Amino acid sequence: MSVFDLVGAAAELPRAWSSHVLGRVGTAEVKVLRMDALPVAAERHDADEALLVLDGRLELEVQGEPVSVRAGELYVVAAGAVHAVRPGSRGTLVIVEAAEGFPDLLLRTADECALSVRTTGAYEQGTSDGS
Repeated sequence: MSVFDLVGAAAELPRAWSSHVLGRVGTAEVKVLRMDALPVAAERHDADEALLVLDGRLELEVQGEPVSVRAGELYVVAAGAVHAVRPGSRGTLVIVEAAEGFPDLLLRTADECALSVRTTGAYEQGTSDGS
């Protein structure tokens, strides 16, 4: 197990909004970054994204609505929600999100897996040709 100085790691990054992957937990990556006052363009993800403000404040626009996240608060952006960083965000942010490029099979929901087992008698990986 490793101990991370999150604020120190963010301060050492070459520029604001440049995240650093600290590690993985299951299929998720844990990242840290330093925020500055500049806005960041809108984006959306196929999986939920957790945003934990360690210090400072994160100013978001989520689905057209303003959201402020203060130090010590966690905000979870729902999968598919369009979100952008508004001007004025400052401090240290930890992001927990699905690892990019992680196989879709591992991101299937428990319900999909259970349905596969009920209908086929087994959870099958790949296609019928063995791939």
